[in-house]
Amino acid sequence: MPAKTRRARPLAPAFPVHRFRLDNGLRVVLLPDGSAPTVAIAVVVDVGFRSEPEGMTGFAHLFEHLMFEGSVTLEKGQHDKLVTGNGGVMNGSTRADYTNYYEQLPSNALELGLYLEADRMRGLRLTDENVANQIAVVKEEIRVNVVNQPFGGFPWILLPPVMFRTFANAHNGYGSFVDLEAATVDQAAEFFDRYYAPGNATLVVAGDLDVERTREMVERHFGPVPARPVPPPGSFAEPVPAEERRHVHHDPLAPLSAVAVAYRVPDPVNQWEDYVAAAVLTDLLADGAAARLYQRLVKRDQLATHVGGLLGTFGDPFDMRDPTMLQLLAYYPPGPVEPLLDALGEEVAAVAAGGATEEEVDRVVTTMTAQTIRRLDDVMNRALAAAAFEQQRSRAELLSELPAALAAVTPDDITRVAAQWLSAAGRAVLEVVPGGGR
Repeated sequence: MPAKTRRARPLAPAFPVHRFRLDNGLRVVLLPDGSAPTVAIAVVVDVGFRSEPEGMTGFAHLFEHLMFEGSVTLEKGQHDKLVTGNGGVMNGSTRADYTNYYEQLPSNALELGLYLEADRMRGLRLTDENVANQIAVVKEEIRVNVVNQPFGGFPWILLPPVMFRTFANAHNGYGSFVDLEAATVDQAAEFFDRYYAPGNATLVVAGDLDVERTREMVERHFGPVPARPVPPPGSFAEPVPAEERRHVHHDPLAPLSAVAVAYRVPDPVNQWEDYVAAAVLTDLLADGAAARLYQRLVKRDQLATHVGGLLGTFGDPFDMRDPTMLQLLAYYPPGPVEPLLDALGEEVAAVAAGGATEEEVDRVVTTMTAQTIRRLDDVMNRALAAAAFEQQRSRAELLSELPAALAAVTPDDITRVAAQWLSAAGRAVLEVVPGGGR
């Protein structure tokens, strides 16, 4: 039999990385690219859902909202007006392992963006009115996105407590109304002092910038922010389950049934190559009409109306620390779930037994590599990805290395990772059935 040829290294751009650290501990990464007159600024703070103490569920997300309520210098809304008034856009998001804040601006407004981010890192405008207002906003967001939504919280809120046993990994990161309503200004101030220290943050600036001039601006605006103690990194490690774990959730708004099947996966940081293979494995099983589960569950056996899959909390596999999950989702007409689970298990077992073909892996890898290169062509996506890579792995250079890492995945890698991690004995199964009460 002829030897297998190695997949060609993808023609991916190489992004230059300039890195330094301020005296107050702030990590800074500059990614110059003069191809368009625009810049992106991303600040990632090392606090997410998993960092929340018991009794403060949803606080990381609530605090993200509070960061837009004004600083010690600027009134509420001025940050937004200054960005949009200069032709920019801005936002923020809360993830399991970090919270980020970002804006994209014309390159001649770079200093404005740096001033604004440094200004709110220096201190917030925290009042009883601001806190109460944003608690109401977050509660309404939960009502719209979860309580009054078919399949609300499926799977990202409902599945973790099936798979995990520790509070950090299993609790509802959106927050309970009881915990949110108990939040105080003093708690917000304490949260800011603890987690929003410069040494607990990473700043990335990408786009049309001069490295030395940008460094001078960063030092001028962020340098005076006082250093504070940095909380020790959290360890969220949890043993892989030794048995299948199941839960049934009744959803009165669901028009049909759904099931999520989850498996633990390699450590995203310390088992990088196997974790990248797990990302390819996820798409091989569940991404698009050519995926194995679509072909089996939807097209051939007609057990499901739709299938999907994701690696990580929100389907962005490269913004996670350990532990995390590979999640396979299926929607199906009301009825017994066992035939669907049996068929899904057979497809997973076939891959684990060496069933992934060279052609199949090449198709998935080519698609994922192209998607990655296309996504990183956008300067804002590039800044956000670099910030997460630097915060979690101290490797913003993975921007340039990720396409090659994907291209290096082989059928043997897929088999090894599937056989080691995708065991029915350790999976979590969440059923969502129409009707009943929450």
